[in-house]
Amino acid sequence: MKWRDAAVPLAIFALLAIAPFAGFGQGYSLTLLSRAMIFAMAAISLSLIVGGAGLVSLGHAAMLGVGAYAVVVLDHARITEAWMVVPLAILAAAGFAAITGAIAIRTSGVHFIMITLAFGQMAFFATSSLAIYGGDDGYTLYSRTALFGSRALEGRLFFHFACLALLILCWALVQALLSSRFGRVLRASHENETRARAVGFEPYRYRLVAYVIAGAIGGLAGVLLANGTEFVAPAYLTWQRSGDLLFMVILGGTAGPHGALMGALAFILIEEWLSHVTEHWRLIFGPLLILCVYYMRGGIAGLLRRG
Repeated sequence: MKWRDAAVPLAIFALLAIAPFAGFGQGYSLTLLSRAMIFAMAAISLSLIVGGAGLVSLGHAAMLGVGAYAVVVLDHARITEAWMVVPLAILAAAGFAAITGAIAIRTSGVHFIMITLAFGQMAFFATSSLAIYGGDDGYTLYSRTALFGSRALEGRLFFHFACLALLILCWALVQALLSSRFGRVLRASHENETRARAVGFEPYRYRLVAYVIAGAIGGLAGVLLANGTEFVAPAYLTWQRSGDLLFMVILGGTAGPHGALMGALAFILIEEWLSHVTEHWRLIFGPLLILCVYYMRGGIAGLLRRG
């Protein structure tokens, strides 16, 4: 990765690290930054399959929701230890991705978009029917996930840095995957699948592995989202949320995870700022995003690279 591409993400991580000590350490501001980092993780996971494999998914929020609902199921059973909750939530999301991806990846283009949308809506309606976990009304956690018996995640500052550490880890993982031979095969399969097959690679397997990894990271983001809000609802799995994640990737740029990182942070922070300016903020936010996509070729990352 070129140093110019790494400079912006590293600067963002540095700013997020000092934010609690620069006027954002109290009240809602720190909670907002944690929420932005959680969605940045989900967007980075989506960028692995969008930017790497060229698979535009409109059901990625289901991975986020499966991870969050894994926390709910374990919380209802009074299992709150992180060493159990986090791996099981990641496995649940990865398993969901493996099952649905094995079918969806056999398609491409608009067919892939529609089948991921269908799987996402299936997951949404399935969670809505779970009366034991609140159904449409959602489920309020008894407590946040414990770290070896301690309630450290209940502290805003600790939770902020936990989100930051996991965000950096996910960004580095996806960046490493895309820069490796695995990532090169993904991109080659996207550019010319016939040629990739001719040199001995099976695109389906690589795409499925990438889809499962993206699902696992999305499940981890779901764990953090459930702990951050201490509430989980079927709304986490809606196609609108999947659309938000996809737009974050497009807004930032599909060239790599650094684009998804910038797009997610910009999306969440601009959305929050506009909602305080006017109650009709969506009338401004929608056209603004459309103009950004229309005029900012390559997203925010592409704009910065040209600048």
